[in-house]
Amino acid sequence: MRPCRPSILFVNRVFPPDRGATGRCLADLAERLAALGWRVTVVADGAGGEAETPPGVTLHRTGDAVDGRERPDARSYLDSLRRLTWHALRQPRHDVVVTMTDPPLLARVGPLLAARHRAVAIHWSQDVYPALLPHLGVRLPAPLLGFVERSMAAALRRHDAVIAIGRCMAGRLAGAGVPEDRLTVLPNWPDPRVRPIPHEGNGFRAALGLGGRFVVAYSGNLGLAHPMDGVLEAAARLQRSDPAVRFLMIGEGRGHAAFAQSVRGQGLDNVLFQPWQPPERLAESLSCADLHLAVMAEAAEGLMVPSKLAGAQAAGRPCLFLGPSGSDAAQRVRGCGAVLDPGDGATLAETVRRYAADPPRCAEEGVRAAAVAASWTAEDAASRVSALAEGLLRRRGMAHDGWRRVSDA
Repeated sequence: MRPCRPSILFVNRVFPPDRGATGRCLADLAERLAALGWRVTVVADGAGGEAETPPGVTLHRTGDAVDGRERPDARSYLDSLRRLTWHALRQPRHDVVVTMTDPPLLARVGPLLAARHRAVAIHWSQDVYPALLPHLGVRLPAPLLGFVERSMAAALRRHDAVIAIGRCMAGRLAGAGVPEDRLTVLPNWPDPRVRPIPHEGNGFRAALGLGGRFVVAYSGNLGLAHPMDGVLEAAARLQRSDPAVRFLMIGEGRGHAAFAQSVRGQGLDNVLFQPWQPPERLAESLSCADLHLAVMAEAAEGLMVPSKLAGAQAAGRPCLFLGPSGSDAAQRVRGCGAVLDPGDGATLAETVRRYAADPPRCAEEGVRAAAVAASWTAEDAASRVSALAEGLLRRRGMAHDGWRRVSDA
């Protein structure tokens, strides 16, 4: 007998406690869809850990360890794709199947999974692959890259809906042939646990001995699509002119080792490094800063959206976006930060200097940043996804009694 509640199956490589922004977003959304009345199942890699599965969510792990690198190699990704596909095919039937972009070719199997489940297919695009691969240091022969791009574009056109996390990304996907009436823009939201914490009483800041110094933070993945030459130049200039300013780098990534080596090579003692912080310390670590940085290569516009920006704003701090001025991230910081050329270290240093000399400006823009973050939450996203999935199922003639409870929740 068919369950009375509508059901949705998510497939993604990572899920908490495994590290990864896609897993965190998925956990937030899955929990809130369950609260709205959906029967939610997640298939992910890994064997589990200390984090509890969100209430109302059924989690199936493949049992294979998650590759802990921020960007695993091609073989790891393909192995993950094989495992996830096999386990998703073996799940009981679901009404909706949602694939994400970790591993990168997961969209390719979305229509297959949907056919097996006799379900509607939704692809939730966090990054645009394979176009992003060259910017992450993955070089494919031109004929192979072209073949994979055409294959992915064909797969995306077979989905009932594609969710993009920014308008620029939606434009890229439309350019790949995804019909505009199947595209939905649904930005990522800040981690619900992040909130502004004053410097006084901030244990993370106290542990680093930062005292009354002005702190500029970069928190999150430092990848190959995040050019840092401008940040290095700014740090060198400020070490000479404003020794009270500190740059705080929190996280890891493929670009981290090269950046750290450059810092050491230039003798920059105003740049501090800290490892990834556990979720329960995010509010403290993000609030530790007076000003945040988000960086993105010009060529990556529309292929990715820096997720670190939402967290910085939820902590009530202004943010400087070093990247394309026409991007979603640039639009988001206007009024509570600034948009700069990622290669212009002189302008970055001068901008940091102006913020450090103007505490009222930092406070005012921090309040605006927190308001921007509060305007789009995980609850808002869950309501949108629920409405999207319900509409697709109604169009397919697959509505049933469970809809009334979902719609009224």
